[in-house]
Amino acid sequence: QVQLEESGGGLVQAGGSLRLSCANSGRTFSNYTMGWFRQAPGKEREFVATIRWNGASTYYADSVKGRFTISRDNAKNTVDLQMNSLKPEDTAVYYCAATPARGVGYYTSRASYDYWGQGTQVTVSS
Repeated sequence: QVQLEESGGGLVQAGGSLRLSCANSGRTFSNYTMGWFRQAPGKEREFVATIRWNGASTYYADSVKGRFTISRDNAKNTVDLQMNSLKPEDTAVYYCAATPARGVGYYTSRASYDYWGQGTQVTVSS
């Protein structure tokens, strides 16, 4: 069973940084590909970043590339999202997601993920 819980959201000024963390209380965390998504008010939930089950590679949305970094610690059952140079348009609820899929491609669609956290609010003021 996979149970995800995000933390680390908050209010930050434009140009600032935040670090989100997602903890999995279930077992076999290392078997799962992990992703971060976000949803702004009135918008669809969109892909942000993903990391392979073994941490070997990562993939980012163009809108966050070079500013955000996804990482994981399988020993601690956590996946983090370091967000730098934040912009007001990064304001959203951020969700952690997990999928047992371990194919060669990158999983960027919501439908690819089976487990979701409750989300954490990130607000970037201008």
